[in-house]
Amino acid sequence: MRLHWSSRSPFVRKVMVVAHEAGVAGRIERIPTVVALTKPDPEVLRRNPLGKIPTLLLEDGKAFYDSVVICEYLDGLGGAARLFPAAGPARIESLRRHALGNGAMDFLLLWRGELGRAAPDQRILNNFAAKLSALLAALEADADELSAGPFEIGRVAIGCALSYLDFRWPEAGWRAGHPALAAWHAGFAARPSVQATEHVDA
Repeated sequence: MRLHWSSRSPFVRKVMVVAHEAGVAGRIERIPTVVALTKPDPEVLRRNPLGKIPTLLLEDGKAFYDSVVICEYLDGLGGAARLFPAAGPARIESLRRHALGNGAMDFLLLWRGELGRAAPDQRILNNFAAKLSALLAALEADADELSAGPFEIGRVAIGCALSYLDFRWPEAGWRAGHPALAAWHAGFAARPSVQATEHVDA
């Protein structure tokens, strides 16, 4: 398998955490790829009409996207405990958390993009700040359940979102007001799969 990959992408990191948890990371060749709103990658576009990473290429020529699909595919390849629960309430709750983590990564990437503009719109920046505040409050309220439950795809996504916040906004200081969430994230960050997939700004 080959993966269009960037060490800076939280969605790529989520995929690689799953790959390590499933024991299949060694089967993936990483293709360093840069995609941006102003610079599509023609090789990615040939395989993924959305022009986004991660994009996973299989030996039979198929391409899988986006990160949700890739994660579930990789989860099914490994012999470890599944990160995607089977059908039922546990799966719905896991997918709910997965959606929350993915949504957080989405708005953090958009926030960073807005800050990179010559004249950022303060109304948009204020909206992102409000979303972050609401996200952290919701996760702090859920932190006991996060700590008590099994490690699954929702926790992977949430952990990757918080790690991306640390990567791009190290000055945010979110732990001070969210001690239970900070304690949970410390455990997440200590997992070998997470330590093997650290963000690098290169």
